[in-house]
Parts: sequence; structure tokens; C-alpha cells
Amino acid sequence: MDKQDQYRITTSCIIPAAELFFSYSRSSGKGGQHVNKVNTKVSLIFDLEASPSLTEEQKTLLKQRLGNRLNKQGILRLDGDRQRSQRGNQEEVIQRFISLLRDALYIQKSRKKTKPSRNAKQRRLQGKKKRGQLKQQRGKRNFEQE
Repeated sequence: MDKQDQYRITTSCIIPAAELFFSYSRSSGKGGQHVNKVNTKVSLIFDLEASPSLTEEQKTLLKQRLGNRLNKQGILRLDGDRQRSQRGNQEEVIQRFISLLRDALYIQKSRKKTKPSRNAKQRRLQGKKKRGQLKQQRGKRNFEQE
């Protein structure tokens, strides 16, 4: 994924690359000398409150759903240090950012209530009656009354 000018989150939500701030630092973990010399860890910083790309409804929804990931100023910070290269970590953190926002902005459609058709009700009742008659036939019979 090459550097883009904007990132499409949903059909109605596009975030310009200018709103994303990246900082780089040295990553921890294995890698020998390479890890100690190169700033491969990428931190993506997105200011949710100051973003002109999001509507107030979207900001409210994101605050509710991403509340534990935001700091007190309403800033979202994602770190990526799984890859050995800075570019790989940046691509990974951008993809995580897009999927995180996409999942948080998704509104589940409400279920339409349906009811069984008249024929379905009749079939069900006929089956119950048939079963009831079958069970009644199993019962003890009094031969003196017949």
C-alpha cells in the first residue's frame, strides 16, 4: 500500500492523510543491531475531536465504541512494531486504523418482525390435533361402556 492522500473508511467517511500524524521510534524485541539503530516502530495519532472529516454523529458513535482506546483529549493512538521495516509497520497500523474505525462506525440493521402465515398456523394446529388423537387412542379403554 503506497502513501495515499486519503483513506476510505465507509462510503460516507473519508479521512485525509493530513489528519493522521505518525511518529517513529526504536522498536523492542529481536533483531540484533538493526533494532537498536533504526526507528521501525510506528505510532499513528488521530485527533478525533479536531477531525473535520467526521460528522458530530460519527464522533459521538466513535467516542462510545472506542472510549477505552481514546485518551482524555479524544486522541486515538495505535502502535505497530511487528514488522522489521518502518514502511511495513506503517502499512499495518493504517490497516488496523481503517478496520477499527470501520467496525466502530458500522450500524447493525434492525430485525424486521415477521409472523407465521395463516397456512403455517393451520398446519401446526392440524399436526397437534393429529398427535393428540394418536395419544388418546393409546389410552385405556373401558370395554363395558362400548
